[in-house]
Amino acid sequence: MVNALQHPPLTRNAEGALRRVGVEIEFAGLDALQAANCVRELFGGRLVEHDPYSFQVEDTCYGDFECKLDSHHVHTTEEDSRSLKDLLFGLVDDRQAQDLARKAGTFIGDITRYWLPVEIVAPPVAYTEMPAFDRLADALTEAGAEGTQESVIYGFGMQFNPEVASFEAEYLRRHIQAYCLASEWLRASIEVDMTRRLLPFVDRFPNAYLRLILKEDYAPDLGELIDDFLEHNPTRNRELDLLPLFRFLDEKRIADVVDMTLVKARPTFHYRLPNASLGMEGWSVVQEWNRWVAVERLAADGERLGAMMQAWHENDDKLISDDWAKLSRRWMENGGS
Repeated sequence: MVNALQHPPLTRNAEGALRRVGVEIEFAGLDALQAANCVRELFGGRLVEHDPYSFQVEDTCYGDFECKLDSHHVHTTEEDSRSLKDLLFGLVDDRQAQDLARKAGTFIGDITRYWLPVEIVAPPVAYTEMPAFDRLADALTEAGAEGTQESVIYGFGMQFNPEVASFEAEYLRRHIQAYCLASEWLRASIEVDMTRRLLPFVDRFPNAYLRLILKEDYAPDLGELIDDFLEHNPTRNRELDLLPLFRFLDEKRIADVVDMTLVKARPTFHYRLPNASLGMEGWSVVQEWNRWVAVERLAADGERLGAMMQAWHENDDKLISDDWAKLSRRWMENGGS
């Protein structure tokens, strides 16, 4: 069954352009080169090798794609080379240090490629292009890619980076509130993979943060919104990771609290919850996107958002997550009726 693409309530970004989305997909069964070839065959472009486990497909119809083994230890940088040179007390020159670092990364890749996923990181594209990623998922599956459902040791995810429509505190606060209220419904609808639930990458927001942000009179300015988030969530390991957005808005505020080594500044929400279930009947990139749109629609509907917040407070400490998932379906799927 083909899922019809749903549109968010706000389709334009702060500059008035059509909102874009970055997509990241993890899988097994193919190496980085095979994945890159799938991208190139579908979207055009030229192949560039950075190391045996990292390729880029440049100048596709959408921009540049990255296809790589999902471990930063495999892909060496100039900083890695400098660190290795320092470790060896300067006994090697820059070229030799780069060569040693590259060989070390290849060695790590040779060892870890049997259990780490390959990841495709797409450039930001207009949200209306989401169906193209279902075509990519089909091409990968046909080439032999395996989704997270294929093994209990897999914990593969798909991530969306939807560009925000506004940088105003009220807009961001309403979307965080909507997500917190929709989280259990999303988890139940997605049927988040068991292995992914056991790993920390898509942890829930702590209850103390929920009780703060879901207060009826919670109306922080942007600085207070960021500070409250950091107090309760000084980590990337959240189902909705807001550190990239908050770094984009106020880098110093973030740097004072968290290690920013892996936090890339982006004007986007970083939604990490969906499974990457390539090859599973009924799974669809568009369907997962539509679930995110349901969160944005809740955020835009003040009356429904307020009613759902009131119901959450009435049932706080009374219901387990499965109960709230069932109760919240009333607002997420039937508009509160």
